[in-house]
Amino acid sequence: MTDDPRQPDADPVESATPVPQPEPEDDEDDEFLPRPELLDRIHAAIEAEDAETLEQLLEPMHAADIADVIERLAPAERQTFLRLYSIEMDGEILSEIDEAIRDEVIEALPREVVAEAVREMDSDDVVDLVEDMDDEDRAEILSALDAEDRAAVEQSLTWPEYSAGRLMQSEVVTAPEHWTVGETIDFLRAEEWLPEQFYHIILVDPRRHPLGYVALGRLLSSPRTTKLADLTEDSFRTISADSDEGDVAYAFNQYHLISAPVVDDDDRLVGVITIDDAMSVLDEEHEEDILRLAGVGEESAITDTVMETLWQRLPWLAVNLATAIIASLVIALFEDTIGAVVALAVLMPIVASMGGNAGTQTLTVAVRALATKSLSGKNVWRVVRREAIVGLMNGLAFAVVMGLVAWIWFGGVSLGAVIAIAMVVNLAIAALAGILIPLGLEKVGADPALASGTFVTTVTDVVGFFAFLGLASAVLL
Repeated sequence: MTDDPRQPDADPVESATPVPQPEPEDDEDDEFLPRPELLDRIHAAIEAEDAETLEQLLEPMHAADIADVIERLAPAERQTFLRLYSIEMDGEILSEIDEAIRDEVIEALPREVVAEAVREMDSDDVVDLVEDMDDEDRAEILSALDAEDRAAVEQSLTWPEYSAGRLMQSEVVTAPEHWTVGETIDFLRAEEWLPEQFYHIILVDPRRHPLGYVALGRLLSSPRTTKLADLTEDSFRTISADSDEGDVAYAFNQYHLISAPVVDDDDRLVGVITIDDAMSVLDEEHEEDILRLAGVGEESAITDTVMETLWQRLPWLAVNLATAIIASLVIALFEDTIGAVVALAVLMPIVASMGGNAGTQTLTVAVRALATKSLSGKNVWRVVRREAIVGLMNGLAFAVVMGLVAWIWFGGVSLGAVIAIAMVVNLAIAALAGILIPLGLEKVGADPALASGTFVTTVTDVVGFFAFLGLASAVLL
């Protein structure tokens, strides 16, 4: 018999707090996120300091959704939440909380709760939790682990930051290559230390050099007498522990990996990276590129304070101000021309705006291509040539449009010709700047996503104004 809250014998607690179902017309809400009605009830429970109701509302929710709820709360409200819900906080929730507020959350929790949560976490999640802590706080967290787990975490912390060694988990399931399927299954059933989730059995020699791996699905579908060496996958590849985590994410995405063994300088197995961690890095790389293209660094829309947001944006706004002054100096060179032909002041922003947009289009494609390593020395000049041709063709198309607009609007054929030529020049230069600037920045070791936008905008503004006003001075006066 199914439970029905409308029946007399229904559980009163369950009937009082059902999870709201999505309304058909509520299409704008993501079906995987907590509904606004549920979030309102959570906020009400926090305001009323009703721990029992709060626990009932959160109990059916996934750890990632609970972490999202915590991140959305105002600081004062978050402190109340953590006081009411502290005994329910586990390792899975802690590992999902954004790094920007994770330290704040840990500080607010009782030490015994943090210790129990840490004991539940995989080694890679513990490393992620403690790597940015000071020595005292880190030692306190690590003291909650048993000696073996603590040693594994400390070993991971010896690898460079943002490396595969920091990303890997030390819990690895291995077997000799001469074992059979039956021996391996019997081994797995007898062991209690196995990680909660793993995808491959890694075959190793006596010196722990990885030789290949066998997927669990293939293991379970093969006869017991089959040797593991006969079931290895072609996708097998090892990752050096000091490899950059961005390269790790690229390898997982490029070669469709589920997991990959990590080796030290002597090619000995030291851990394994799984697809969830690699895809988290890939997502972070994409987010970082988007934020840096806008000149806002690693800003968080939810958790950052006013001052943190201010200091993230202020430097690049100052850089933009400096480049805008440079563009203004170019305009000032032609103030007599603008004074003589007032129509130039009306049309001038159009040339700069079109150039800026064209440059941003090319820049976005170029930065993404560099991030995914699809733009290399072998194809770079082909791509540069393509962008130059596209920029020139766009310039010609909009030159015709703007030439006609200027002619009809201001009644001057010469003015139409001037803006048409300026449009061709600026859009062609914008396309070239959009790809050559990020290439040049990467060549000198700078992050193309961080600085390219400012330089491209400066080039398109200066070239656009100079071409338009310079031609106007030569032709119209």
